[in-house]
Amino acid sequence: MTSPNFDIIIIGTGPAGLGAAFHLIEHSPSLAVLMIDREKICSGGLLNDCKQNYTYPIGFAAENWTMEEAGRLLPEVEKWLQPVFKEKQNLDVYRRRAERLGVTLLDVRQAHVGTDRSRALIQRLRDELAFRKVQFLMEREVTDVFDDAGGTGVVISGTERVIGRKVIVAPGRKGFSFLQQVMEKMGIAFVDNVVDVGIRVETTLANYPIVKDYYDPKFLFPDGVRTFCTNSGHARVVLERYQGFSLVNGHALSEQQAGNNLVNFALLKTIGLRDPVRSGQQMAVFLARLANEIGGGMPLMQRVGDFRMGKRSTAENFNEDLYAFPPSCHVTTGDLGMAVPAKIMRHIWGALKKLDTIVPGILHPSTIMYYPEIKMYANKPTFLDRHFRVRANVYMIGDGAGTSRGITGAWASGIRAAEGVLKKI
Repeated sequence: MTSPNFDIIIIGTGPAGLGAAFHLIEHSPSLAVLMIDREKICSGGLLNDCKQNYTYPIGFAAENWTMEEAGRLLPEVEKWLQPVFKEKQNLDVYRRRAERLGVTLLDVRQAHVGTDRSRALIQRLRDELAFRKVQFLMEREVTDVFDDAGGTGVVISGTERVIGRKVIVAPGRKGFSFLQQVMEKMGIAFVDNVVDVGIRVETTLANYPIVKDYYDPKFLFPDGVRTFCTNSGHARVVLERYQGFSLVNGHALSEQQAGNNLVNFALLKTIGLRDPVRSGQQMAVFLARLANEIGGGMPLMQRVGDFRMGKRSTAENFNEDLYAFPPSCHVTTGDLGMAVPAKIMRHIWGALKKLDTIVPGILHPSTIMYYPEIKMYANKPTFLDRHFRVRANVYMIGDGAGTSRGITGAWASGIRAAEGVLKKI
């Protein structure tokens, strides 16, 4: 057997991988730790807007976490990320309105860095790890993971083998296909039947003034619909590129930047599929590709006013003269009814109508609905222990492995895996 080059190899430098690395090196400084990422800079939610939630269950997969476990680790997350928490006010007003409609408004401790400042945060974290002798291989893609009689480690670019005593796999949402490939090759049983499908709503600050009181309001609606990732101040809708299609997402700059008076947020419906459905992730991919096909290679957008009248939006009438504001992300104008499955759209539209009663104005005719926003996670392995171990020397964590749904939950899952690694080593 080849001697290991490293004690621990971590695939992915997002919040899950960073959480594992910081815990490992803090509690055992002599460990040789290698972090590998195919990107130039740490990716995932840390790079994109960097919104953080410090209240259970936001960001945590409930089947893998208890309130007590999350509460134990969130202070550790806070120690390294050093958040500045947002103030909230007037929540009772919105909560009373919501409760009359069977809607829940969660009170969540939140922090927001902003897309313009996220790289500085990432660099601080990277510098701290480098000072503690953690090594990085950036712009290098891991193509395989092995754990057998010949040793444990990873394969980079199909040929280069790197040996380690333990491997922590934390590829994030974009790594769902890679994660599934590794699990299938290793014979790791996994569940792939849950997916979040929805739209991103964009409107003016005047039409959604709740963000002045609560930066990222968390509403839970009937039928498995929830608000997610609200952005305001200087906010914009952006594209996320995947293999063969694009999705929409939302970003916001820090409070140090001038505002553009726009707000965007996602409305997501959680779908739990049953046998004999093969893959919720594949269903999500098909839905995304269908929308991109209808949109000529791009996502779709439609004004609420057009949707209400049952007609498609067109480029000719999608303008400032007819409506209150231009879109921040220029994708294809069209009819969401041609792309969104009817049951999903019915539940999302029902949630929007309730939200318009709680925060009057969101269904202004100028409000834009972008589609698709789909969260590519929930390839959930069968774990061997509470530390997210899937093989003798392999651990899988973060959003891609279904252990979390956001920055803080992902970081906490990295800590739990690291605790397990330290016990074994």
